[in-house]
Amino acid sequence: MKKPFILVLMLVILGGVLAACGAKDKNDAQSSPSAPATKYKIALVTPEPIGVNPFFQLMDEGFKKAGQEFGVEVKTIESSDPASIEQNLQSAAAGDFDLIITSTFQVEDALKKIAPQYPDKSFAVIDTVIDLPNVRSVAFREHEAAYLLGAAAALVSKTGTVGNVVAVDIPLMKKYTGGFEQGAKSVNPDVKVLVNYVGGFTDPAKAKELALLQNSQGADFVAGMSAVGDLGVFEAAAEKGFYTSGQDTDNTDGKQVILAQLKGTDAVAYETVKDFVEGNFSFEVRDYGLKEGGVGLTYVNKESKSPLSDAIGQEAVDKLKQINDDIVAGKIVVSDSLQ
Repeated sequence: MKKPFILVLMLVILGGVLAACGAKDKNDAQSSPSAPATKYKIALVTPEPIGVNPFFQLMDEGFKKAGQEFGVEVKTIESSDPASIEQNLQSAAAGDFDLIITSTFQVEDALKKIAPQYPDKSFAVIDTVIDLPNVRSVAFREHEAAYLLGAAAALVSKTGTVGNVVAVDIPLMKKYTGGFEQGAKSVNPDVKVLVNYVGGFTDPAKAKELALLQNSQGADFVAGMSAVGDLGVFEAAAEKGFYTSGQDTDNTDGKQVILAQLKGTDAVAYETVKDFVEGNFSFEVRDYGLKEGGVGLTYVNKESKSPLSDAIGQEAVDKLKQINDDIVAGKIVVSDSLQ
């Protein structure tokens, strides 16, 4: 009678041991390397409010897309003036953000002051280069896309005179005007290129005035390079019937705005977050040109929301695609005015 009792008791004890082992295995699995990583917090500090300049709006879209796809807590902090840029960067750095992303030459002074105060914090700056050990810089080869735009302008022009309405006379904008002139002259060595500066990034009235001036001087294609001011260039083109182009985002309308020189701020913001989350973040200069798809021209290496204008035509597009391929292959080297 004792043997069955002992056998039952042993089975009960064995079951308890197995259950305990199972519980231990479950707890071990919860603490294993395959468990979800700590959720990151990343801030995007813009030098001006979102919605004023499409450049920053596009960047914000890429930033938020990355946050959603990679399960990152993201926050966009919009600055209203130069003083608030420094305040916002300071607050973000002092807070619990793991990475602070910001953008353009407008933040250079503030970032150079704040980043050294927080050597253990990671920073990234888009569209300018800052040489600090805890800052990743993201630069664009705008001159390559500008070369394509200049070549396109020369192909479109019937008068042999084209123009640039530019925001401000600073070194960065020379990459645009310099690349544009190189491209235009590669197609027509005798082309005349007019350049006028608005004096700011948010003055459509002044930009319109300069576009009308260039048109009166014979320009039948005037490239807008003045940020928000491009709206004034577009108005002038609609009134006088000349052709124009926009910057950064696809502004084409299939009528007078027939091209757009694009800059993928959404893509680089997305990739910056992606690299950080995946452990591939490093403090260096990342450079995006035609080869990397960071810059481009509608119809040539980027799609457009508008149909191709007859003013350009497929034959010209095919020529521009060949120029694009030659730049990517290194057969054409576009000079960078900043080097």
